[in-house]
Amino acid sequence: MQIASLPYVDEHATVIVAGTDDVWRSLGETLDRSFSRPGAAGYARLLGSAPCAASGPRPLAEGSTIPGFRVVAAVPGRELVLMGSHRFSSYALTFRLEQVGPGRSRLRAETRAAFPGLAGGLYRRLVIGTGGHPVGMRRLLSAIRRLSE
Repeated sequence: MQIASLPYVDEHATVIVAGTDDVWRSLGETLDRSFSRPGAAGYARLLGSAPCAASGPRPLAEGSTIPGFRVVAAVPGRELVLMGSHRFSSYALTFRLEQVGPGRSRLRAETRAAFPGLAGGLYRRLVIGTGGHPVGMRRLLSAIRRLSE
């Protein structure tokens, strides 16, 4: 599935007092740490995610995986594109970095996802409708900001 064909879900952003190279490093480390924890990896397996384990080069590069996601594009210091799927959804998470001033960067995280069928619609309500996804994204961006600064 192409990312452009996935419906837009949301975007979250934060400004970080660090250069884009530092934020890029923190982004990869935080994603690896957050999604490879036993709870996150178990959740990926429970949903039948593809992939459900971490593999490939580190720092994250095209072809690397973390539970629930495969890196489909990586431009260090600029953009990281993750895709995945499971029984209830196909999805993409795109991180974009830009320098907004001396020693200041903006990190944006855009989510796109399709939730086909009745089960997909129920899953969307559970994850998106309850506000769980936005809370998780804000926590993820905060963790990246803390590690970068």
